[in-house]
Amino acid sequence: MIVVGLTGSIGMGKSTTAKMFAEAGIAVNDADAVVHDLYQSDAVAPIGSAFPGSVIQGKVDRQELARQLAVDPGRFEELEAIVHPLVRSRDLAFLNARQAAGDEIVLLDIPLLFEAGGESRVDVIVVATCDPQIQRARVLARPGMTVEKFELILSRQIPDHVKRKKADFLIDTGQGLEAARNRVHQIIAALRAGKRSERTDA
Repeated sequence: MIVVGLTGSIGMGKSTTAKMFAEAGIAVNDADAVVHDLYQSDAVAPIGSAFPGSVIQGKVDRQELARQLAVDPGRFEELEAIVHPLVRSRDLAFLNARQAAGDEIVLLDIPLLFEAGGESRVDVIVVATCDPQIQRARVLARPGMTVEKFELILSRQIPDHVKRKKADFLIDTGQGLEAARNRVHQIIAALRAGKRSERTDA
């Protein structure tokens, strides 16, 4: 079974690209969805203990947690130390289930794949990318987003040009949905044909 890791900086179209893989019949494990679930279950107690006031009505309040992190960005590592092991446990359960089902290819949608040292957990890395101006326009159009929030998020992420160099396959989401969808199908076909990378140094 080939484990594909899909990543990309904020606003690069990673989530939309993941849906395209799912539409093409590839089982996808969405890290954001996993975290959303954890914030209502296994992560509630440890986050509530570490970040007093961040749990409201039995769930982690993302806005309050984000406010506390904005005040003290150094605590991101503390949060990641709680959440990342829980996410990896869910990933493993997903992979075991898909292996048992006989899947040929599966995809882990991991926003911070490189930042969390996730390269060793996947066989192939796909990076969603686009022009920085398109990225900026997409992100600042989101409800509640500010330039300050955007800059804080970017500061926590490895730059796009570095991710592109580490990728086995690239998907430029700035060329439109149809072009991105065609690219997804090209990558799936390449993987099924035994090709694991388009990098010249791979």
